[in-house]
Amino acid sequence: MRNFLDRLYGLALWAAALCLAAIALLVGVQLTFRIIDGILMLLHLPPTEFQILSLNEICGYTLAAASFLALAPTLKGGAHIRVTMALNVLARPFRRAAEILAFGVAAGVGIYMTWQFVNFAYVSYKFNEVSAGVVRVQLAYPQALMALGALIFTIALIDELIVILRRGRPTFLDAEEAFTVGKEG
Repeated sequence: MRNFLDRLYGLALWAAALCLAAIALLVGVQLTFRIIDGILMLLHLPPTEFQILSLNEICGYTLAAASFLALAPTLKGGAHIRVTMALNVLARPFRRAAEILAFGVAAGVGIYMTWQFVNFAYVSYKFNEVSAGVVRVQLAYPQALMALGALIFTIALIDELIVILRRGRPTFLDAEEAFTVGKEG
């Protein structure tokens, strides 16, 4: 099971990276053609007037997908912002109890959030909702990617809760310590 979950988090991270690469590519192409048009106009030549229609919308949807898909791998990698200063002053048993409480509540919120995103995407699909831009994007698709990211994040929260209950120590501490030791050495 551990191998499956680690692969799931890795795939989510790669999907998020691909979303960001797509944004960079689309914006890069648009910018390149604006520069070309500027040069052509300086040379008194007709511009290409090339545009990627609904670029802002498409990049917004892609950024939302990337953000949600990256939640679980960044949690497991120790890259989420947490209140570790407050946890560090607690004695070991109290710290463990605080972490169990925090991950239990977060998992509950994650389940609710995932359910709402899935429902939101389903309703958009059912009523065939599309974006208002020039390029009509079926809203269910970006919403489904957000729901998928929320689901994987919720799985990671539950996974981390189980790890704390079994080991008494969250896995992200290993990643943080490896990073800290790497910086000092």
